[in-house]
Amino acid sequence: MAIKRFTAIKDNTITNAFRAGNSTRGTSANMGASDIVEVFSIYAQASTSSLEQSRILLDFPIDKIIEARSQGEILPSGSVSFRLKMFNAPHSQTTPNSFSISLSPVSSSWSEGSGLDMEEYSDLGSSNWLSSSIGSAWTNPGGDYISDYTSHVFFDTGLEDLDVDVTSLVESWIDNTLYNKGLILKL
Repeated sequence: MAIKRFTAIKDNTITNAFRAGNSTRGTSANMGASDIVEVFSIYAQASTSSLEQSRILLDFPIDKIIEARSQGEILPSGSVSFRLKMFNAPHSQTTPNSFSISLSPVSSSWSEGSGLDMEEYSDLGSSNWLSSSIGSAWTNPGGDYISDYTSHVFFDTGLEDLDVDVTSLVESWIDNTLYNKGLILKL
């Protein structure tokens, strides 16, 4: 059987990073319309103990996956693998090495938003570090997720593409033992 590709229907980068000047954080910033997503941790930039982070939110069209399975385009559970693939975007920034990214299912519904600014964090609203959507706060700043399903991916050089088996999680979404609200990727 051939490979069938499903693309995320929503994505966003959320952050608690400091804005220019290192005095206020961009926790209300939304980057849902950006053409890239990024995950980072920056230690001791604003002070010797400061920590700035970003996280990636992704959501997938499980209804289309269920439809493809019912039409015989995808094999039954136990006979197929689902993989999450993301590609490194070349950039001029310093790249860390020897780190892990964790992937967990999001436990709260969230809105993608239309923000673009990944430098000054000036586009506000929708999902961000503090809120899953306008008027709805995350229970935990930085996003709510289910740790029981967490996977970890190790990066040796920091330049690798992400390729991880998410079969168990997707099958849980398909059979509705876990409600699909997307994935969160974080360091």
